[in-house]
Amino acid sequence: MDFFNSQIHLWYSLFKRDLPWRNTRNPYYIWLSEIILQQTRIRQGLAYYYRFVEEFPEIEDLATASEDQVLKLWQGLGYYSRARNLHFTAKHVLETYNGEFPEEYFSIRKLKGIGDYTAAAIASISFGLSYPALDGNVYRVLSRYFGISVPCDSNEGRKVFQELAENLIKGTEPGMHNQALMEFGALQCTPANPKCEDCPVNMRCFAYSHQKINEFPTKKKKTKQRDRYFNYLILTGESFTWLRKRVEDGIWKNLFEFPLIETNEKTEIGSILRKTEFQENFMPSFSEIENVSNWKIHILSHQRIHYRFIRIRLTRIIPQPAEFIRVYKEDIFNFALPKLLDAYLSENLESVFSIA
Repeated sequence: MDFFNSQIHLWYSLFKRDLPWRNTRNPYYIWLSEIILQQTRIRQGLAYYYRFVEEFPEIEDLATASEDQVLKLWQGLGYYSRARNLHFTAKHVLETYNGEFPEEYFSIRKLKGIGDYTAAAIASISFGLSYPALDGNVYRVLSRYFGISVPCDSNEGRKVFQELAENLIKGTEPGMHNQALMEFGALQCTPANPKCEDCPVNMRCFAYSHQKINEFPTKKKKTKQRDRYFNYLILTGESFTWLRKRVEDGIWKNLFEFPLIETNEKTEIGSILRKTEFQENFMPSFSEIENVSNWKIHILSHQRIHYRFIRIRLTRIIPQPAEFIRVYKEDIFNFALPKLLDAYLSENLESVFSIA
């Protein structure tokens, strides 16, 4: 273990990337970076990190912002529950800890949206506590080097990796050690085409010496995806359009969207017009179908969203349905929208706000 640690730490000192959260021990910034980088590549996440730090330089600034402000700034990153949890936790830290981030691991772990890995990262980097941070990169490095074949996503596997990681972090500078392992997995011991030939620990690596690089780490679970079919209604004929806030639990909660009719499969337009929600809200003012976009697919971790936009011309202003709000052209981009809607509006803004 001493050889492994010393080589990984040396490699990190020579090849680590210069990232802003590595130049601070401020737990707010460390927490912010970790939440942003969940399910997000550093190249994309870096821009969001800078935006959040500029907009909310202190945790109190984030806590006192509105949820709409936070979601709008988060727009495009996906997994919006991260942003909602970020905002909730900032308010909790302000109210419970007077704006000071808790310094104990188990207090950090209790915060909403923070799991074992994130709590360990914050505790080790900000407060020097010896808690190993186990993410996908670390599982991959440890499984390959030590030849651990037990699935890393099983209860047994998590215990094996946790015990090993706890032994490895003993006697080290915890924050540096955790970051070194994560960086090594991100840059050197990558999922595909790892740089084994110039790896500093290759001669003692089980997977490399047994030519089994692609067999580690092992997993027992496969993500199941389900298909959903979204028919977005874009109502034209006035100087405004209609949006609604998604308040139900699930994807994109509290983001705004066009009126939506979800179906079980790709459906003919006629059946959309016969739906109760369309008949009750829009049929009295219906004039014609202006345009129907082709179906596209938006891939999420557990869902495939098949979506299209149906542009409908209305003959007159309709009574405002309770769940919808009128939105004018100059205000549309002030609302936090799912990425696919933001992209559509960016390309079709004029037609959305055409006036009869």
